[in-house]
Amino acid sequence: MAINLQSHEVVLLKALQDGKEKIVDVLAAALNVDQSALVRASLTLQKEGLAKVNEKETFIVKLTKEGEVALKNGLPEKQLVQEIIRIGPEAKLEFVKFDGKNVAIGYAKRKGYIDMDKTDKGVIIKITRKGKDALKSLSPEELLLKRAVTTKKVTRQELELLKSRRLVDFAFRIVRSVVATPKGVELAGCIQVKKQVSRLTPQLIKSGGWRDVSLRKYNVLAPVRQIHPGKRHFVNQATDYVRKVWLEMGFREMTGPMIQTGFWNFDALFVPQDHPARDIQDTFFVDVKDGSLPENKIVAGVKKAHEEGVCGSTGWQCKWSPEMARKVVLRTHTTVLSAQTLAVLKKDAWPCKYFAIGRCFRNEALDWKHLFEFNQVEGIVVDENANFRHLLGYLKEFFGKLGFERARFRPAYFPYTEMSIEVEVYHPERKAWVELGGAGIFRPEVVEPLLGVNVPVLAWGPGFDRIIMDYYKIRDIRDLYKNDVKQLRGMRQWMTG
Repeated sequence: MAINLQSHEVVLLKALQDGKEKIVDVLAAALNVDQSALVRASLTLQKEGLAKVNEKETFIVKLTKEGEVALKNGLPEKQLVQEIIRIGPEAKLEFVKFDGKNVAIGYAKRKGYIDMDKTDKGVIIKITRKGKDALKSLSPEELLLKRAVTTKKVTRQELELLKSRRLVDFAFRIVRSVVATPKGVELAGCIQVKKQVSRLTPQLIKSGGWRDVSLRKYNVLAPVRQIHPGKRHFVNQATDYVRKVWLEMGFREMTGPMIQTGFWNFDALFVPQDHPARDIQDTFFVDVKDGSLPENKIVAGVKKAHEEGVCGSTGWQCKWSPEMARKVVLRTHTTVLSAQTLAVLKKDAWPCKYFAIGRCFRNEALDWKHLFEFNQVEGIVVDENANFRHLLGYLKEFFGKLGFERARFRPAYFPYTEMSIEVEVYHPERKAWVELGGAGIFRPEVVEPLLGVNVPVLAWGPGFDRIIMDYYKIRDIRDLYKNDVKQLRGMRQWMTG
């Protein structure tokens, strides 16, 4: 089968006709060809069996300012010994003055070059026999430093040692070389270098120049440099998809700030003021001036719900503190948006459905499965005819659209819902049920003070960080936000396979 070579590939093969191995970047400069184009050409020749590409990892070593001084005058600890000899056999520490004195003292003591005595007259430094002997020859580190900047024959471990002393900086570099195979050498002697063109122009036809050129054939299978186009962060992709699901189900979106008062974050949701969640161990309090409370009617209703109860309940039977309600916090759940929506909802807007997606914050110990921030999906349905089975239906529909065909619910307790459930979905790969969050029907103590009347309000607030981690095969939750460029480039699009 005939081999179709492009112009760069022909030029490269002719340059390798002597059968000697050559460095790609050197060849690129000699042939006046772009290096990336020559790399692609070498890979094509390798694929056709005409050349072999070799890659070798090498170091680029650069002396630091401290390294230049050490190469000229010796390591800092030796400079210290020389300085003490210049001052006298027993030098006071205060008289020793040169750049890097503190570093030099540390290494000199560690190597046994000096002894230090604390006297009434101050700290005295004495040179030991080992310190005097050290001046007679180069130390292993000095020999290594010279070898690193001359012969370059050093290992990474040796360079790390020099770098730890701030004597050198180094970086890795891939050096590519290419050599023609016997087949390539044979073919190089038979082919001629012709200018290649992608199209015949009128000028080429009229002048007869078409006889001296060859038409370029495009090889769609030729290796090319990988391009990473811009795209949204994979967590944002997941958030957009979840938003799309709720909008398709007829919901309207709720939004609001991440910084809230304790009133909206806790009190309006019937969380008692002595609840452990309101301690600094669980909640982030913001060190700013206390926030304001809403209109008196809502505050009075929430106060009554806490102290006396509403709709036949007894409340928490404790005095409600407006000062505590004014404390400013980072929201611990997006349910705060549901409370604020109910507070401004008019009766002629029923029935209605709302959802929210947002970042929440809790004072957690940071590890592979816990962050102090997480994403939560919030939803409410206000409808006089709504019931518990409707709630289960909404949740099954939502998780079904996220790829979980089986969902189940078990009884739970939350201060602001009754009935309350925990949502679990079946993971087909793990063959296990995974808990994702809570849901329920808002208690009258939440609804009546905010809405003015007790009507059924279905509510849910599952997190979806676990779903994101599972979809992208992430095992450490911290990897969601570490913004590693290599990781981000390799992530597939959300819900596209």
